[in-house]
Amino acid sequence: MSRKIYIMLSLLLVAAFALSACGGAQATATQAPAQPAATEAPAQPAATEAPAVADKVTVTWWHIGTAEKDTALYQTFADEYMATHPNVTIEITVLENEAFKTKLTTVMQSGEPPDIFHSWGGGVMNEYAKAGLLRDITPELDANGGEWRSTLSPGPLGVYSYLGKNFGVATDMGMVGFWYNKALFAQAGIENPPATWTELIDDVKALKAAGITPIAIGEGDKWPGHFWWGYLITRICGQAGFEAAAITRTGSFTDPCIIEASTKLQELAELEPFQDGFLAATYGDEATAVGNGKAAMELMGQWAPAVQKDNSESKEGIGDNLAWFGFPMVEGGAGDPSDGYGGGNGYAVGKNAPDEAVDFLKYISSAPQATRMAENGSALPVVNGASGVTDPYLLTIQAKTAEAKYFQLYYDQALPPALGSIVNDTVQALLAGQLTPEEASQVVEEGFAQGTE
Repeated sequence: MSRKIYIMLSLLLVAAFALSACGGAQATATQAPAQPAATEAPAQPAATEAPAVADKVTVTWWHIGTAEKDTALYQTFADEYMATHPNVTIEITVLENEAFKTKLTTVMQSGEPPDIFHSWGGGVMNEYAKAGLLRDITPELDANGGEWRSTLSPGPLGVYSYLGKNFGVATDMGMVGFWYNKALFAQAGIENPPATWTELIDDVKALKAAGITPIAIGEGDKWPGHFWWGYLITRICGQAGFEAAAITRTGSFTDPCIIEASTKLQELAELEPFQDGFLAATYGDEATAVGNGKAAMELMGQWAPAVQKDNSESKEGIGDNLAWFGFPMVEGGAGDPSDGYGGGNGYAVGKNAPDEAVDFLKYISSAPQATRMAENGSALPVVNGASGVTDPYLLTIQAKTAEAKYFQLYYDQALPPALGSIVNDTVQALLAGQLTPEEASQVVEEGFAQGTE
């Protein structure tokens, strides 16, 4: 099977994107014909050329904001832009998540992507970039001394880049971190959340000694465990180490830093820090344990407080006892302590997109529009100067995300589609003690190699 065909078939399993812009006819002014020369006749004045009329341009925009408040706001953005750019028509297609993936995959196979379309960045976007289906917007980001780029948080923006080129921008991003119970920490004699991996291990031991379940995890769903592995690789290998294994392929998933990450995760599991039956538990079970005060912490995204409340007996969670801290640094690791791991939403740009499409993307990713999205509950902005977030937890996560020099997208989205499930299965096997760190690395490496042949 050729590489090109393989890529298209693999993309059918995940997500997609497509349908391109059409250009309008150009209206030009005609100049009056010259008058024939006549002996001793007065010179005829030259005809005045009519002012040029801007070309008619249609921009296609596909998004998944199906909630009424989102659909209305995004239509307002389009209406505002068209009012100030009368030559531009923005055609919006709104699709539910799965329908969006299916339809976009189909149009991508035709080679005619939409001008602007929803994207989670990472592996699927990278495959589109490699197939030549996306427009490189790096020149626009860097124009005028990087005027546009300077308004965007660098870590999240990097999620929409591939091999040093940007093919889209983030509009919404959240960082995974630890949600913990301050009362249970105090009961175990822990005064401050851990800043290092060693301190985290010490805290786990202290909680167990106090008869408290240190960590809740829904590993029956598999994806919660992969947060741990991905963050450890981010801390130990850093951006260069991960990209060597997964992007440039100057390294591999059997590199020592990745094996070290697996080793540390397995050493944690050997302390039996998780609730009983964690390998079969769902994420809902995980949230219930924390929300009912039965476990001291969980590693989860910004949605965790709401899910804890919904799954708790009181429907209030643990109230003021809930707090957040970032994933600890790993001593000797190559990663920066500010580096983040998480995900969100944004937009990629199709290969045939006109300049007006890129300009419209710049408009909707500006601080005023990001603020309106935050106020609308549509996004956790990653634009400098944006406001509108009032929840104290989200404000903390927004600030930490903005600080991140490197922001690593969830591996089950960052890696090629088929590899995401391999990673999740492998991490579950690591936590169950069914694979050694070396075996786990080999499984992922073989899966990656097969998926890119």
